[in-house]
Amino acid sequence: MDKHISVPFTNEVVKELHAGDYVYLTGTIYTARDAAHKRMYEAIGRGETLPIDVNNNVIYYLGPTPAREGQVIGSAGPTTSSRMDKYTPTLLDMGLKGMIGKGKRTPQVIEAMKKNTAVYFAAVGGAGALLSKCIKSAEVIAYDDLGTEAIRRLTVEDLPVIVVIDCEGNNLYETATKEYER
Repeated sequence: MDKHISVPFTNEVVKELHAGDYVYLTGTIYTARDAAHKRMYEAIGRGETLPIDVNNNVIYYLGPTPAREGQVIGSAGPTTSSRMDKYTPTLLDMGLKGMIGKGKRTPQVIEAMKKNTAVYFAAVGGAGALLSKCIKSAEVIAYDDLGTEAIRRLTVEDLPVIVVIDCEGNNLYETATKEYER
């Protein structure tokens, strides 16, 4: 079932999302990859304020390529999510509601998603050039020295994603495999 939702979003919206749903996101999301997650995690450990308010927000695991002339952003395909798994439960405890990436998540991340009513979306790997067309603005807001891994605020319009793991822990990677095996 296709769903169009605005980001950021609340627990009520997350509860309506189920593994396998096709979703189109419109609004504001943030990018952060390995290096940015490590820095945020270390900042939390020191009691510092994060450069973004993760509460009710979505982080896209993205390190875009440089924008070509006339473009807002370069290729915007997802990176492998498991590289952020060490840091994710802490961000979920702080109110993060959604993550966009590709690949499996650890049991610890899935438990933290259930505990904190959050959702994991997959974006299609290899379709970064097409996904970039849904990004209407991109602004580096933190960790500029990290280059492509800096944190960016993106304005997106109908960014296509699939709910892979919902807030109840239902996992499309597992159910789709079982369905295929039948």
